[in-house]
Amino acid sequence: MGDIRLLPIFMLLIMTICGGAATPAPPPVTDATLQQVAASLKMYVDELPRIPKLYGYSMQNGLSAPGYLTIGMFQKKWKFHRDLPQTRVFAYGTSTEEATIPGPVIEAMKNVSTSVTWENHLPQNHIFSWDPTITTAIPKHGGVPTVVHLHGGIHPPQDDGNPLAWFTSNFKDTGSSWTQATYTYPNVQAAGDLWYHDHALGLTRVNLLAGLIGPYVIRDPKVENPLNLPSGSEFDQHLMIIDRSFFKNGSIYINSTGDNPSIHPQWQPEYFGDAIIVNGKAWPYLKVQRRKYRFRIINASNARYFNFSLSNGLPFNQIGSDASYLNSPVQTQCILLAPAEIADVVIDFSSSKTNQTILTNSAPYPYPSGSPANQLNGNVMKFVIASGNPTSPDNSKIPARLVNYTAATTEGAVETRYIVLYEYDSATGNPTHLYINGKSFSDPVTETPKVGTTEVWEVINLTPDNHPLHIHLATFQAIKVQEIVNLTTFTDCMTAKNDAIACNVTDYATGQVLTIPDYEKTWKNVVKIVPGYQTTVVVKFNLVGTSTTYPFNATAAPGYVYHCHILDHEDNEMIRPLKMTL
Repeated sequence: MGDIRLLPIFMLLIMTICGGAATPAPPPVTDATLQQVAASLKMYVDELPRIPKLYGYSMQNGLSAPGYLTIGMFQKKWKFHRDLPQTRVFAYGTSTEEATIPGPVIEAMKNVSTSVTWENHLPQNHIFSWDPTITTAIPKHGGVPTVVHLHGGIHPPQDDGNPLAWFTSNFKDTGSSWTQATYTYPNVQAAGDLWYHDHALGLTRVNLLAGLIGPYVIRDPKVENPLNLPSGSEFDQHLMIIDRSFFKNGSIYINSTGDNPSIHPQWQPEYFGDAIIVNGKAWPYLKVQRRKYRFRIINASNARYFNFSLSNGLPFNQIGSDASYLNSPVQTQCILLAPAEIADVVIDFSSSKTNQTILTNSAPYPYPSGSPANQLNGNVMKFVIASGNPTSPDNSKIPARLVNYTAATTEGAVETRYIVLYEYDSATGNPTHLYINGKSFSDPVTETPKVGTTEVWEVINLTPDNHPLHIHLATFQAIKVQEIVNLTTFTDCMTAKNDAIACNVTDYATGQVLTIPDYEKTWKNVVKIVPGYQTTVVVKFNLVGTSTTYPFNATAAPGYVYHCHILDHEDNEMIRPLKMTL
């Protein structure tokens, strides 16, 4: 793909042939203008919305039974801020009127299946420009290709939302791996936090930018009720955080010119917005009582990392990371979240010495060596803390112990794989694409784990960016992060040979060892891969809570994928197929 050199006129011809699948690009705008628009929006004037909820199960004779939902994708207008004109978006919901940004929380019950019929009601043209020179779903008859992936879910391949299983409105066009309109999630994994989002080939970044995101939670009363954590819709809330820039007319900004326009007319390596959006509102506020609250924080940004802290010094008590509880709570002043990572935290406002606190962000962008956070993206939301005692006694707890998962070790691993992350630049020094192991998404599958086994993935990052690695189906945990010394020499060898063993990686992975934060020491579905380091990741292809195999055929078509969750990287094309075997 890196050798493709398509002329802009030919690119326009492609878009014309494909039924006008891309909306004409808006006029150019400067960064200064975008920042002015964001800066004109007064912070903390909109109240934090509470995300609507759909139940993924039913009750029959007092027992939980399988649930059946129909959720559509709709184009509608959305109000991101009191002073911003309405914005055209794509949103999940049961109807145009009920669709929201983010989409509804789907609450599921452990071991009770949830079936969702995903419907595409989107228009003929996308609201954003997109790039036909990257590997992309291009329907013959126009329309917006979509397919839903339940991020962190453990489910059969045909229900995974494979990038090639995309479909347009009324299934007029479908991808090569599309088979069914209804996905069934068995919810066999332990209780925890997930989220759902679009995963269409080459369009993930623009479809999520348009608004196709939503939370999903699996509950297990037998395990969770004895923990006595804060509960109920007021005291247990989702915070789904994204970043967006806006034109003065309220429409969402996306670049219309690529960093290498003679190669890719629209694609750029990362998207960063000036306004921070929580639950669909820019810099909202939430009134809280002086008691404990549980917040399930999801970083649903395309590329932005967040390093969260509270301005008045209150700590976070983190109880879970991604879809798993921690073994015991971790008290921390800061939490670093990569795109697609989730932090499940308890904040005790009863000890606050102030009547408000700001959730702040100090992560550079791109992470870790980009621009420092500024007055706009360095602020997230405000908590307004009531005076006096809570309206009713707070009987919730931060328990000393949570869920006792088996520790991550290399013992019993049946395979060690070297997974190497590359970035390719043009003569101008600007990125043209990114690969895993020097291969594109369409190259033959090379990762074929056996169902029920444990593997060790030595993930080597030869790029300047931190990459959030996401492996569909698997749960995994980083256990060691070690610096690669003489990085230039090693990179030169890898560029020539693309073989870590032939390049004697063990002679280079000898530098300093980084400390893995305690709040990440559980079974995750996103792991940060530090630039210039080798990260040792223990990967489980089974149900870690019970050490049992999957209750479905994980070897079926179309298989799974693994990829970087910086969406601009995933689309071009830091993503590879994963095929389970027996």
